[in-house]
Amino acid sequence: MASSFLLLTILLCISFLLLSVNANEVTVGGKSGDWKIPPSSSYSFNEWAQKARFKVGDTLVFSYEAGKDSVLQVTREAYEKCNTTSPKASYTDGNTKVKLEQPGPVYFISGKEGHCQKGQKLRLVVVTPRSSASSPAPSPSDGPAVAPSSGDAAKLTSVVGLVLGFLTLILL
Repeated sequence: MASSFLLLTILLCISFLLLSVNANEVTVGGKSGDWKIPPSSSYSFNEWAQKARFKVGDTLVFSYEAGKDSVLQVTREAYEKCNTTSPKASYTDGNTKVKLEQPGPVYFISGKEGHCQKGQKLRLVVVTPRSSASSPAPSPSDGPAVAPSSGDAAKLTSVVGLVLGFLTLILL
């Protein structure tokens, strides 16, 4: 009875650790973390996004001043034309979290008049994780955009330790 409870506990811990390694919370824009018109023409949200790998299950975090800007999830055509009239989704809370639920391209633009035309737009591609133990998305080079940063190596070490501990109990 006690060994069954121990086995169940270990399996639940392993499942939790493997699932938590899979999804990341990614701050749009990296270290600066601001959803606003880029400071110069040499920077774009798309360049930032190309340095990262976004997976199904990841969550994008857009930070901006509520009431003065917004985030619109749009089609490719609306993205290219900066058309704000019929978004797929509209967010205005200032700390928008969007879960990436399916693979493929995803498009976002600012809902504030003229901002998209000045570069406040984002195009990224979402991929399907290879397996439940796949590595997390690398963070873009301009800052720690992936959170939490609790150390995936430590999680893997914990899982290996639990499995080895369990095997030792069974074999003894």
